[in-house]
Amino acid sequence: MAVDRREEAFEAFFLQHYERVVAIAYKVLGDRDAAEDVAQEVFLSFHATVDPAVAWAPGWLWAAAAHRALNAVRGSRRRRDRELRVLPGGAQETPEDLAVAAEQHAAVRAALGRLPGRQAEILVLRAAGLSYAEIAAAVQLKPTSIGTLLCRAEHALRKELDHVLASH
Repeated sequence: MAVDRREEAFEAFFLQHYERVVAIAYKVLGDRDAAEDVAQEVFLSFHATVDPAVAWAPGWLWAAAAHRALNAVRGSRRRRDRELRVLPGGAQETPEDLAVAAEQHAAVRAALGRLPGRQAEILVLRAAGLSYAEIAAAVQLKPTSIGTLLCRAEHALRKELDHVLASH
């Protein structure tokens, strides 16, 4: 009986949080299929180690999604293929516009991959729409420190973007 209840709790938790986990990973990867792969890995790990009833479970999940997605960007040999794919866009965009947008997205991903883990993680979580309180829960910090850390992370990202763009 206890196993059935744990499975039911996990299923409800999964249904509640799946799309947000995919959205977090998508913000990093820019590829829905890759984001869903990350979500699957995160939920498998979650299921094996975390009780969905604990208060910090959503934060653990969001942080794990950001962390795994960032690791995929840092270590993937297929990064080049993702960067060259045409991004979804409106019909009035020219091929040149799409190429520029793809290059900009690739530059941001490369810059994110060079940031220290916590900074990249905070930026990804914020870009995925998490509030300061949700980010704080995910990275296990006080909500009052998130604004300052986010500002520092944005500054570091701008610096890395300048570096990435200068090297092209």
